[in-house]
Amino acid sequence: MKKIVSTEKAPRPVGPYSQAICVNGWLYVSGQIPLDPVTGDIVRGDFKVQVERVLENIRAIVESTGGRLEDVVKVTVYLRDIGRFSEFNEVYSKYFPRDPPARSVIGVSSLPRGVELEIDAVAYVGNC
Repeated sequence: MKKIVSTEKAPRPVGPYSQAICVNGWLYVSGQIPLDPVTGDIVRGDFKVQVERVLENIRAIVESTGGRLEDVVKVTVYLRDIGRFSEFNEVYSKYFPRDPPARSVIGVSSLPRGVELEIDAVAYVGNC
């Protein structure tokens, strides 16, 4: 049975989707963009600040189920400028310093609200 996952520590969905869905211990986190969970506004600042916000949003959703970032097994990253790949990796590696999840990075021409990146994730959190 699927369970809708929602936390106030991550941005509310801006469309007809859930923050995450849990099925049989598998957590599917919807694509997160650099939105402040309190204001719902796009985080301003340099690219690294935006990457941090996205990863903090993912962390908040995973932790709301009792999981940890270490439980993330797969992420998909969408970058508007693939030239920022190494800059992205600088921040990303701090969130996944050991045994990082499988990952795909895709260069795209456009993302919702004109943001620079979006990340979705899959984690195995056991029972949620």
